[in-house]
Amino acid sequence: MPDPAESPVILQVLPSLVTGGVERGTVEITQAIAEAEGVALVASAGGPMVRLVERAGGTHLTLPLASKTPWRIWRNAGLLEQIIREHRVSLVHARSRAPAWSAWLASQRTGVPFVTTYHGTYSEDLPFKRAYNAVMARSQIVIAASRFIADLVMRQHGVPEQRIRVIPRGVDPALFDPAAVSGSRIARLAEAWSLPHDAHVVMLPGRLTAWKGHGVLLDAVARLGRRNVMAVLVGSHQGRHRYAEALQRQAATLGIAEQLRLVGQCDDMPAALMLADVVVHASTQPEAFGRVVIEAQAMARPVIAADLGGPVETVRHGETGWRVPPGDAEALAGMLAHALDLDPEVRAALGARARASVPTVRAMQEATLDVYEAVLTPGEAVLTPEQP
Repeated sequence: MPDPAESPVILQVLPSLVTGGVERGTVEITQAIAEAEGVALVASAGGPMVRLVERAGGTHLTLPLASKTPWRIWRNAGLLEQIIREHRVSLVHARSRAPAWSAWLASQRTGVPFVTTYHGTYSEDLPFKRAYNAVMARSQIVIAASRFIADLVMRQHGVPEQRIRVIPRGVDPALFDPAAVSGSRIARLAEAWSLPHDAHVVMLPGRLTAWKGHGVLLDAVARLGRRNVMAVLVGSHQGRHRYAEALQRQAATLGIAEQLRLVGQCDDMPAALMLADVVVHASTQPEAFGRVVIEAQAMARPVIAADLGGPVETVRHGETGWRVPPGDAEALAGMLAHALDLDPEVRAALGARARASVPTVRAMQEATLDVYEAVLTPGEAVLTPEQP
């Protein structure tokens, strides 16, 4: 491990390392810190992605940071304070609200700089919820995943624009590369998911939760009226068995039960996306960014996105995909018909434009290191990212 006296020590905190965009971003920044010869620490309650943190060159510290109870948040602040002092942490980067409160308290006690990434829209449906969310805006610099989130932070928390950095999430163009996916990988998934050879696949990637719009897609597929169109829902139910069962009942009621595939979590998303004739983002609530959208675009897939939140900034209507009103099954059905009937040359041109437009992981990593540098040593670079 490099000498902390010479290398900055960055501590990222988040609830756990199970699955999701926050967790993947943590791993990607761990890699960037390590490549820049910094010391990368990650504190969380643990999970299967701990091994990815370690492979990326980081050290994981297990703390019960997934808890939202006030006494645990207070106790975690003490534990993080010990870590900051013991490991001579230079900067703390918080990625979720409950851990952020602990991290903010610890940073106040130790005088260590505090940075946040504002990952979500965060509901305010309960009393004092805005005050609870506000910890994500207490940092010296707030990283926003999109312009949409930056505007939300300014509007809801009064943060001046000069304290916000818009850093979109990115994809690895080498991993999400149509040319790098073998036919055998695609065939393996098609067989595992029992997809007919002549099927047209309409895919919605994302965990099974109602606001992701799975029901809207099923309604659209039924309205489309094409028996060879398969609705493939890729994502974990995360214990929401009743919701998965409700989707199956909806498909049966609509007469498309044989056209629905609930395939669960997929460990080979590049191959999964290559199976798709169209990839759909149908969320009915605004998302901070929408990583699955840019992953599909990187694979040169035609994308139809709900016209709200972060995907508005990554899907240029008619150029790199299409946008439809959220929750509008009829509009989605019409756009599905248009996308499925595209001339092959037009489809290829749209896919090429989409792939060329996506932000990359490397750009996200470099921009985040720039934030660390700005907070740690204004005017002097202490982390120099490797060139690709």
